[in-house]
Amino acid sequence: MSVENHEYANSEELVNAFSQQIAGILKDAIAEKGTASIAVSGGSTPKPLFQALSNIELAWAKVNVTLVDERWVNATHEASNEKLVRENLLVNRAGAANFISMTTADDNAEDAVEEISARLEHMGMPIDVLILGMGEDGHTASLFPCSEQIAEGLNLNRKQLVLATQPTTAPHQRMSLSLASIIASKHVFLHISGDKKRTVLEQALSQHTAIEKPIKAVCDNCNVNLIWAP
Repeated sequence: MSVENHEYANSEELVNAFSQQIAGILKDAIAEKGTASIAVSGGSTPKPLFQALSNIELAWAKVNVTLVDERWVNATHEASNEKLVRENLLVNRAGAANFISMTTADDNAEDAVEEISARLEHMGMPIDVLILGMGEDGHTASLFPCSEQIAEGLNLNRKQLVLATQPTTAPHQRMSLSLASIIASKHVFLHISGDKKRTVLEQALSQHTAIEKPIKAVCDNCNVNLIWAP
């Protein structure tokens, strides 16, 4: 499999081009099958992208939006990816989109795996657009090299679409798409910024195993579009 590089001079140029690319894929999916789906990541990097996407004219009522992963916190918690998405993407024109949450009222994320998997199945798999981020430890989604669940997360034969994970180097239990769910997506993007993250990715691909740097597992098993700016 391959990593196709899309480099931009700066964040503004990246956001303008990437948001239009995403919108084009979603429009094509709607034209083809009546609905479209997009799974996004949290963090500070995609926030300007969400804001740009929210203003693009699109049949948003036919778009299902979900997350690549979520911290097991209330949707009003500052650490919640859902909160980030609701405040920055599901506004303006994109306010008409249908959001599929990755959390339930269960105290333990492990008790919600079947429910979240069922939600995603109902939404329609595979996902049309999936946008990953990456940590400096090489984790992506909530597939952390430090977690006891990493081997199961990377198990390509796993039938459930998600799994609960507990990183030891970051707070909060998580719900994450499995590697199998990620690589089944029609268009997989890795959106990162800065030289440091670019170096982490290059070293992960050339010097590490998938267990050590889970982003390598994604790049080894599907075609990934790298979206990067300094």
